[in-house]
Amino acid sequence: MVRRFFQICSLVLVAQAFATVVSAQQIKRDSADFELGRAVEILSNIMYEFDTKYVGKVDVDKLLSSAVYGMTRSTDPYSQYLSEKDMSEFDIMTTGKYGGIGSPIRKRGEYIVFGQPYEGFPADEGGVKSGDKILAIDGVDARKMSIDEVSSALRGDPETDVVVRVERSYDGKKENLKLRRRRISVPSVPYAGIIRDGVGYIAHNDFIQGSYIEVRKALEQMISEGELRGLVLDYRSNGGGLMREAVDIASLFVDHGELIVSIRGRDSLAERQFKTEHNPIARDIPIVILVNGASASASEILAGSLQDMDRAVVMGQRTYGKGLVQSTSYLGYNTYLKLTTEKYYIPSGRCIQAHDYTSRNSDGTIAQVPDSLISEFKTRGGRRIYDGGGIVPDVKLEQQYFSRFAAMLISLGYIEDWCDDYMRRHRDDKIDVRTFKLSDEEYNNFVAYMADKEVEYESESRRALKALEKALERDLYQEALRDELKRFESLIKDDKQSNLQTYRDDIEYMLTTELIMRYAYTRGSVEYYAITDEDVQAAINLILNEEEYRRILQEQHLPMH
Repeated sequence: MVRRFFQICSLVLVAQAFATVVSAQQIKRDSADFELGRAVEILSNIMYEFDTKYVGKVDVDKLLSSAVYGMTRSTDPYSQYLSEKDMSEFDIMTTGKYGGIGSPIRKRGEYIVFGQPYEGFPADEGGVKSGDKILAIDGVDARKMSIDEVSSALRGDPETDVVVRVERSYDGKKENLKLRRRRISVPSVPYAGIIRDGVGYIAHNDFIQGSYIEVRKALEQMISEGELRGLVLDYRSNGGGLMREAVDIASLFVDHGELIVSIRGRDSLAERQFKTEHNPIARDIPIVILVNGASASASEILAGSLQDMDRAVVMGQRTYGKGLVQSTSYLGYNTYLKLTTEKYYIPSGRCIQAHDYTSRNSDGTIAQVPDSLISEFKTRGGRRIYDGGGIVPDVKLEQQYFSRFAAMLISLGYIEDWCDDYMRRHRDDKIDVRTFKLSDEEYNNFVAYMADKEVEYESESRRALKALEKALERDLYQEALRDELKRFESLIKDDKQSNLQTYRDDIEYMLTTELIMRYAYTRGSVEYYAITDEDVQAAINLILNEEEYRRILQEQHLPMH
């Protein structure tokens, strides 16, 4: 009887405790609901006050966009309000498809001109050439249009026509081109092929719908050509995209049913796992994945998962570290919210996110993961690896840089403009992509072309010297070191003509790849890039060095940074 009494008392106490917990949770939920309701009401009242009482006319849509931008900016860079206009760009970003004629455009003087058309699309088939000036679109004068306005006018529903009046770059002839718009699908794989000694190479730009199919076709083609001794996957500067495409691409190289990535949100128990769903076609082929600081998101999932499984050697620089997942919610009126809701975790358990946007420093900057919070993990074979953001490569390579001077020549349009002139003089030439080289005579022609061109450039050395002069002036050393400063200044040659020789290798490389694009489209320029790039060659050399390749995957532990 006594035992029964204590059992009843215990049940009553448990029930009371449960009721207290439920009550506390309900109070917390009610409080959160109140705070949310209060915030929504205040925001609504603010917008009403601006709309009805502000001294000038306000655009309510812009006001809303500004308010939402402030909200998303206070969280992370990836949460975003998508207006009706933004949604079309979002669709292009995720699918790589749009209705248009298939050619980039650029500004030259008062005109918008065509860049090199995409191979096999309406602009290319209709005879558009790089450098052709756009005079009018459907009878509307295009000379005063912005790039955005011209782009909008050229795009449209597939199977509709657009008439573009152009002035030919070759001979100045003016003519009307009637082009039928099509669904333009930007290739995810611009080039794939055997580079040397039976080692294949795939350049992969992004993760959009259909990327897996493109990569698979490229791999199948190389396998069909003979013994494939290894594969270089180039994910440098690939900013990612659709996670599912990364999982499918991984399935080409690992067994069916392998875990590639997990996703966890606020509720750490509600984990979603994504495993390979296809059978592999290259299960045992040695792989080197090239990455750099701009490899992000889906690129990091693919590289990191294959590294975790000791299936590929990762080579290059530490990746960006974007391990946040965005979900898109409909808000009404054809607007959406892209909101960060979860984080990515690769097979070892590592999270690839580098920045903690929920914990900012006192000055508002984003906190990096401190060494004290970096955790150790293991690859499938037992190698030590670490989290802390991004993927640390198994083999580190120095970042390759082009000179700022050469980059300025591209941004100012001088590289493309000179190449337009070159094509006028060599329009009927045939070239071999792998052996093409710009002659000394042609480079001198480019130098002569640049004689009257403005290039506002100041070298890092001269900037540093100016900073030193100011520091010496503050420290009262300027007079004592005046002659030395003048001598240093005289040694710095950063005038335009000197720079054209100092940075000739970079400039000549840019001219060559731009010209190859005119003759052999993007695939040709990427092929040339692959066979001349030092990192690609280093990756091939590692694959061919079977002993070192195996040693890395079986024995080499990764550093923390």
